[in-house]
Amino acid sequence: MNTLKIGDKVPDFTVNDQDGNAVSLSDFSGKKLVVFFYPKASTPGCTAEACNLRDNYAELQSKGFELLGVSADSEKRQTNFKNKYEFPFPLLADENKEVIEAFGVWGEKKFMGRTYDGIHRKTFLVNEKGVVEHVIDKVKTKAHAAQILELIQ
Repeated sequence: MNTLKIGDKVPDFTVNDQDGNAVSLSDFSGKKLVVFFYPKASTPGCTAEACNLRDNYAELQSKGFELLGVSADSEKRQTNFKNKYEFPFPLLADENKEVIEAFGVWGEKKFMGRTYDGIHRKTFLVNEKGVVEHVIDKVKTKAHAAQILELIQ
């Protein structure tokens, strides 16, 4: 797993969001971006994380950040997730793992004695020039916005 680090330029990407609209990194040129990766839509940890970001979305926006959620779920699954919890930010349906691999968050995981490949829950704060400024490796799903706000104060 070759995860992007602070100072790395994020490679451009174009992936569909939950509604089938193409979303590219270049769409956010000149804006600060929070890109959060989660393993699977509508699972308890992912729901807690995304809802926490939703509940603090206005504050994150007031600090100049746009948000982008990414998982390998289908557009339909992302649409259901977004609509059920009324997320105000797009969710990318990265089924081909283009963004997931560009950020280097796909790799070996262990759970209950089983080893498998999957998405590592990580968040990247990207500046206006598309360069990684912070990486959050240990995401606190129920207090994720506080982790982000602490880094940018």
